[in-house]
Amino acid sequence: MLFWLADLSDGGGAFNLFRYITFRAGAAFFTALVFGFLFGRPLINLLRKRQKNGQPIRADGPASHLETKAGTPTMGGVLILGGLIFSTLLWARLDNSYVWLLLFVTLSFGAIGFADDYAKVSKNNVKGVPGRVRFGLGLAIAAIAGVWAALIHPADLSFQLAFPVFKDTLLNMGYLFVPFAMIVIVGAANAVNLTDGLDGLAIMPVMIAAATLGVIAYAVGRVDFTEYLDVHYVPGTGEILIFCAGLIGAGLGFLWYNAPPAAVFMGDTGSLALGGALGAIAVATKHEIVLAIVGGLFVIEALSVIVQVGYFKATGKRVFLMAPIHHHFEKKGWAEPQIVIRFWIISLILALIGLATLKVR
Repeated sequence: MLFWLADLSDGGGAFNLFRYITFRAGAAFFTALVFGFLFGRPLINLLRKRQKNGQPIRADGPASHLETKAGTPTMGGVLILGGLIFSTLLWARLDNSYVWLLLFVTLSFGAIGFADDYAKVSKNNVKGVPGRVRFGLGLAIAAIAGVWAALIHPADLSFQLAFPVFKDTLLNMGYLFVPFAMIVIVGAANAVNLTDGLDGLAIMPVMIAAATLGVIAYAVGRVDFTEYLDVHYVPGTGEILIFCAGLIGAGLGFLWYNAPPAAVFMGDTGSLALGGALGAIAVATKHEIVLAIVGGLFVIEALSVIVQVGYFKATGKRVFLMAPIHHHFEKKGWAEPQIVIRFWIISLILALIGLATLKVR
């Protein structure tokens, strides 16, 4: 919104700064961060008042959770989404289709998560909205996003799958691109949701992935960078950096209250929305495969559940002591902060590997 103040500049002066994506990205970061600090405590107090028992804790989960996490309010994702949406609307170009695509996916998945969280706390039961309903709604939203992305991509990239490392390599998927995009977006949303099981575990890897994808979005949105890096030019994606910066700022504001011991959980409101946003960014920038590297921690968490369930149904035995895999390490005796920080390190390493694919050709 404030981008249009640049029109008041005659090529110089303070208002000219609003033309620069990097300046507006920095402003979006600080706007979202301040939003989190201003509204975090009032929101937590409100959630505690409304949620008498806090987020329901699984009886079959780690026994320590029944003692340490009982009574903690959920739906903290509202704080993240509030800061993210406010900063994006304030600092991004609102005539950019990619911005609206990301806002649509984020808010839609956030609404699904909010409904699920509300059902859980109102019934004081770990079962919220039925899984099939959540999954079906997610697929519908992702289908719209996949078609939307294909329509706004340049003609030479529309319905195409780009491969990292191999320059100029494209696979024409035709209309199969839409179900592929659906898998990416819904898969990312649910993978982040599965990762959100310990204080601070999910939000930092989300911010690391957002920072990496933001750099990628900025690079592929500049023709000079794409020529130097030999990557596909996707005009308009530079504005995604502002969205990513807002996400990081909002995430840090939330982490202030989510650091162990957490005063609030993000809940499905936050995890589904943020995961869906990461998937949508990957689809928009034509870096769907790179997302699997950058968000490798989420992939590992999701695979651990798939392997556990599949192996148990086939043999009646378990591969892990408990899934998702972060609970496996809890069962092995690792302290919660130890698991969280080590998983953060893994996430950072994978993000750097994913970022390196921009140059390795």
